[in-house]
Amino acid sequence: MTGSIARRGLLVGTAATALTLGPVSFADAAPTPAPGNANGDANGDGPVTAVRTVRGTLPAGCPDFVHLPVEVPRGVREIAVSYTYVKTPVPAGTQGNALDIGIFDERGTELGGRGFRGWSGGARGSFFIRAEEATPGYIPGPVRAGTWHIALGPYTVAPEGLPYEVTVTLTFGPTGTTPEPVYPPERAKGRGRAWYRGDCHLHSVHSDGRRTPADIAAAARAAGLDFINSSEHNTHSAHSAWQGLWGDDLLILTGEEVTTRNGHVVALATDPGTFVDWRYRARDNRFGHFAKAVRRAGGLVVPAHPHATCIGCHWKFGFGEADAVEVWNGPYTPEDEIALAEWDNSLVAAVRASKPWIPAMGNSDAHREPDKVGLPQTVVLADELSRKAITAGIRAGRSYIAESSAVSLAFGVSGGRGLHAGIGERLPAEDDAPVTVRLEVTGALGCTAHIVTDQGTLFTAALPESGSGTVEWRTTPSYAAYVRAEVRHPASVPGLPGALAALTNPVFLGR
Repeated sequence: MTGSIARRGLLVGTAATALTLGPVSFADAAPTPAPGNANGDANGDGPVTAVRTVRGTLPAGCPDFVHLPVEVPRGVREIAVSYTYVKTPVPAGTQGNALDIGIFDERGTELGGRGFRGWSGGARGSFFIRAEEATPGYIPGPVRAGTWHIALGPYTVAPEGLPYEVTVTLTFGPTGTTPEPVYPPERAKGRGRAWYRGDCHLHSVHSDGRRTPADIAAAARAAGLDFINSSEHNTHSAHSAWQGLWGDDLLILTGEEVTTRNGHVVALATDPGTFVDWRYRARDNRFGHFAKAVRRAGGLVVPAHPHATCIGCHWKFGFGEADAVEVWNGPYTPEDEIALAEWDNSLVAAVRASKPWIPAMGNSDAHREPDKVGLPQTVVLADELSRKAITAGIRAGRSYIAESSAVSLAFGVSGGRGLHAGIGERLPAEDDAPVTVRLEVTGALGCTAHIVTDQGTLFTAALPESGSGTVEWRTTPSYAAYVRAEVRHPASVPGLPGALAALTNPVFLGR
């Protein structure tokens, strides 16, 4: 039996950022045999199903999330949901309709609670969940009796409102067996203490990407990477999708891109199976709570593309909880140049206030072809190729960013009495003591090297035609509180800086 229930903004419950529609009940639905059986045979003896369809219109200015309760009876083997909405034409400069979707089970919708069962955003129009498997983006497991909630996320709403239709199909029958998840190991063979290359912001079919995990692992190896981080939008479903894809040469970390309405943050290298909630804005004062939860799960908090211009992408939570910040996201753009300038200003502020500084990192944010995995990549000095060692290196700023594995840097500062400091370290020289800054570059064809301090760029030198060479510059701690290196391509627009080929974290000078 198919029911059609109109829900035109009739809301029966409210919360700070969510509203709840009236419930959808299957209590009086007489289940009907669906065409075919569980094996797909068309003999009319298939599984028994019940269907409900809900239609309504979300008004402009509605909350970020609208919950549609579904009262699931006993004996359900599978829940399947499909939805559509009207993309109302709007005048130029006005946002049209965009509607995301996900689901919470009978354990509830409490912020950070245990009820989360999946999210696909706007990447797909349907999904299913049953014990033995689920649509990518969703968590397999039993469909237990109780009130489930379909979560609708009106990303943008046209002035005329957002008409939608949601169809819920319950399939009755014996519950299958949920497989035990298999997660990537926390250590790969590696090369001992060495510089390891990684890309920590990647998307597969488990969110809005088009590559499979196997595609991503192959692309990572082709890009010369040693580690990657699974970072799907608002779901951890991909954590168990990497079986057979790791190896002695590739460490796979698990995380999430926490995609809020006030910016995105990569939860990097959390414990496998960790879910990080995203249903809050900066004004709700909840981000600090979830940032601490990321760290309790062994992960790092990394604001992503903080100056991206997409709706909801611009970072508004501040950087007080950041362990690192993504200053370079994908092919280098003016957005990255702004992020780089803001990060450099934060270094100056940290020096002035004698406070901790935030390291920079770069990732590809690759979703599909032709996005390049490993453009850019963060190169980390770590004691071994392990989750613990890699995150320690990123947190300490012992890293640089390169556009590909063809580009390598060695950067450090030396002073009298055998003093030396590398990337992310401090050279404890006296204020007036002369120090030598040395940068070695490999593979940066046609580029120039730049030494940047808290005063700005104080030294620039063209690299040899081969793209490989060494530059040196001398200064004192009183003249430069820190030094860092940039390697840039020629400017494509007169008067503007060229795109980065590489960038280091700073070396601090003085006591």
